[in-house]
Amino acid sequence: MVTVDVKLHQDRAEHDLPQPRLVIGGKDITDTSGGLYEHRNPATGLVQAHIPLAGAAEVDRAVAAARQAFEVWGTMRPTERRRLLTRFAQLLRDHIADFAAICPLENGVCIGGWASSVGPHVAEWTEYYAGWADKIEGMVGAAYSPHENVEYTIAEPYGVIGHIITWNSPALSLAMKVPPSLAAGNTVVIKPAESTPFSALLFADLAREAGIPDGVINVVTGLGDAGAALVTHPGVDKISFTGGPATARRIMADAALSLKPVVFELGGKSANLLFADTDLDTVVPYCAAFAMSNSGQGCALPTRLLVERPVYDEVVARVTGVVAHLPVGDPLDPTTYIGPLISEAARDRVQGVIDKAVEEGAGRLVFGGERIDSDGYFVSPTVFADVDNRSDLARQEIFGPVLAITPFDTEDEAVALANDSEYGLSAYIQTRDIARVNRLVPRLKAGTVYVNPGPNPITSPATPFGGVGLSGFGREGGKAGLEEFINVKGVGIGRV
Repeated sequence: MVTVDVKLHQDRAEHDLPQPRLVIGGKDITDTSGGLYEHRNPATGLVQAHIPLAGAAEVDRAVAAARQAFEVWGTMRPTERRRLLTRFAQLLRDHIADFAAICPLENGVCIGGWASSVGPHVAEWTEYYAGWADKIEGMVGAAYSPHENVEYTIAEPYGVIGHIITWNSPALSLAMKVPPSLAAGNTVVIKPAESTPFSALLFADLAREAGIPDGVINVVTGLGDAGAALVTHPGVDKISFTGGPATARRIMADAALSLKPVVFELGGKSANLLFADTDLDTVVPYCAAFAMSNSGQGCALPTRLLVERPVYDEVVARVTGVVAHLPVGDPLDPTTYIGPLISEAARDRVQGVIDKAVEEGAGRLVFGGERIDSDGYFVSPTVFADVDNRSDLARQEIFGPVLAITPFDTEDEAVALANDSEYGLSAYIQTRDIARVNRLVPRLKAGTVYVNPGPNPITSPATPFGGVGLSGFGREGGKAGLEEFINVKGVGIGRV
């Protein structure tokens, strides 16, 4: 059994975490109907905060506040919305270090890795959509004729958007959803996960400081009943959700009662196709480390590595060497690459997946798999080779530091293996052959295909991001992400 020694000072939690509360109509609410949630530091297992939880009553108040604020925000001059969002983006940039400090305590993200890049991404996404606020246009629907109607469209906000954000990267989830909603003129009610409310609270505090009117952004941390209250509320005009397919099905069923539109960014089991012509010195360290980033808790991480057979054995050996040297431990240590999982339940579930894969012979365990002795929620980074693509190891989203490697002989086989999945969020190609790239990109079943990507390829605000199949529908990022929160009205004017 591996031992991880975590030396954390609990006074850091009190200093770096915002006060737990709800934010409704610009007011901080601590007396709530949903009870309290014990927030535990993922690296130590120790309670570090008690989170007030929203019930249906607080959700109703938040929606009412958002509807009232919509009368101001939705009719504001677009140039004024742009000015306020630009100021908001600058404040986010000024507080990059604060977002980084929250991450290790909130969900165990390593300060020397993903946590340090969260703040810049949040600011960048907000800056991007601030620039869209006064550039939303309608269009003329028909060519001019003195005998026909004049027809055109108006791009209008929906009204109130309910955002149910993910726990594995809550700040980035906020940035991908809220700025385009606000740029389009909507107001929002945000429901963070009960385990990760702190990024959303800092986000709301900075929006208030920027001068964004009270009630435009509301935060109601809660459990599933709060989410259901938000989805079914008649004052909410659209739902945007990031999470898993099981929860998405419940949301879709609830939203169907009133035919409320939804956008889903869900899970993934992304394939990474590595061909023999690539530069292994550059590509293998990237593929191995990226699959393990954020302790494997990322929907678009390339957790299936498909390798062309001539270099297969060499790649397996190199990947093992890279993963063996990734430091595991205290997420507040700048040298740590792999921190804890979000919770004890997540740790036990992921370790159970590993144990089951070994027992069933789903693949050949080449590194890791051992249990980690720690009060925190750590799982050893684990690599399986010769993975059967029909196994749960290859087909189920694990959301832990587990990489599955499978060989292939031909392009057709690589595509077949990659597409043999219910998910379709991202796919990756590693090759120097541009003709091959042009052949494969149209054939891969994924919302986004990354070719020879650099670090953090999934977070450019100008590129639409989303999936197909069990990975959801709708897009975040780019103009497509803005259009998710715009309702197009057609107008026809007859000639008198």
